[in-house]
Amino acid sequence: MKQNYLFTSESVSAGHPDKVSDQISDAILDEFLRQDPNSKVACETLCTTGLVVVAGEVKSNAYVDVQGVVRKTIADIGYNNAEYGFEASSCGVLSAIHEQSSDIRLGVEKPINMMYQQAEAEGQSCKEINREFYEDAMSAQGAGDQGIMFGYAVRETAEFMPATLALSHLLLQELDAIRKESGGKSYLRPDAKSQVTIEYDEFGKPLRVDTIVVSTQHDECVTDNTILQHIKECLIPRVKAKDPQLAELFQDDYRLLVNPTGRFVIGGHNGDTGVTGRKIIVDTYGGRACHGGGAFSGKDSSKVDRSAAYMARYIAKNLVAAGVADEVQVQLAYAIGVAKPVSVAVNTFGTADVAMSDGEIASRIAKLFDLRPAVIVERFGLKNPIYLPTASYGHFGRQPYTVDGIEFFGWERLDAVPEIKQTFNLD
Repeated sequence: MKQNYLFTSESVSAGHPDKVSDQISDAILDEFLRQDPNSKVACETLCTTGLVVVAGEVKSNAYVDVQGVVRKTIADIGYNNAEYGFEASSCGVLSAIHEQSSDIRLGVEKPINMMYQQAEAEGQSCKEINREFYEDAMSAQGAGDQGIMFGYAVRETAEFMPATLALSHLLLQELDAIRKESGGKSYLRPDAKSQVTIEYDEFGKPLRVDTIVVSTQHDECVTDNTILQHIKECLIPRVKAKDPQLAELFQDDYRLLVNPTGRFVIGGHNGDTGVTGRKIIVDTYGGRACHGGGAFSGKDSSKVDRSAAYMARYIAKNLVAAGVADEVQVQLAYAIGVAKPVSVAVNTFGTADVAMSDGEIASRIAKLFDLRPAVIVERFGLKNPIYLPTASYGHFGRQPYTVDGIEFFGWERLDAVPEIKQTFNLD
């Protein structure tokens, strides 16, 4: 017999050590792309008390002041006080970035370079080459590595994200806004975590918030009761006002746990070492969907770990929005140096509203969408410096926006809905 159940997701603030590492990696990536859109970057960051270590592989015509980017990123996050044990202007910065492996480049660049060299030898102009070889180049650019990537969407929130994760992110986004509104003089410090448990009915519909956990770093002089009252009287009302749909899940009987240990003064990099890529579930779907294991931050779009994961989310979200199913997971798998995916899989978890199997849905999706890495990169403008904003509060469920003609979070668009409705004969 089916019965109600509980599900939990967590989030971490922009000041959490792992997220600081992610933001540094993506800030460095953005600077390379800003100067050279064809940069190939795989940048990892480790942060600990008083020290940042940046390592990775890069092929680029750009020069990046790594130390300057690191310090600016840390300062913008809010680590500007020596009492925190980690401060932007005084921490050590070590760079161990070196040339990208030529073996890895073979699958991405060599086929295209050979095609252009042959065309030039035959006396063709650049315009003729670009026109004639465009499609061949798209096919020749293979995936930067093998891997499996997942995208997911569910009809639970306006953003087609799990309510548990959407609320976890929103709590910390508003908490961070409150901290910054005080001009950095509040007792709140940058490091924080949230966790939300929601009760679902037997059909998977969210019913009510069961438990909220908020742990926030704070100044020494602040009492536990002060922080609890702040969360109850300031943060929770702001969150409810921000998202009326999530606000409907709040009832009077939910449990609120704030700094459960009773103290969170030693935090940030003074209490925990941060490493790029350790918050991949926070970055994606809060545990509701599968994950292929690859991190996003610090990687340029030739790495399908990132670009194909964005495409899989785009497909899943548009499928749900079009009415194909109420819940969709899409898997894409690639081989290094090969342009087309080796497999496309769809799971609708029994929620499909079309009379066909998940295999049939996957087959139609594989024909409808061009899944070659170069096409994905072009579709979402992934050679632009758009990645730093993705490195905190999730890569998905965000509102697309444009700055100076550059689109951010383009994979969250719903512009494929008309094509999907036509493909699946939906009104």
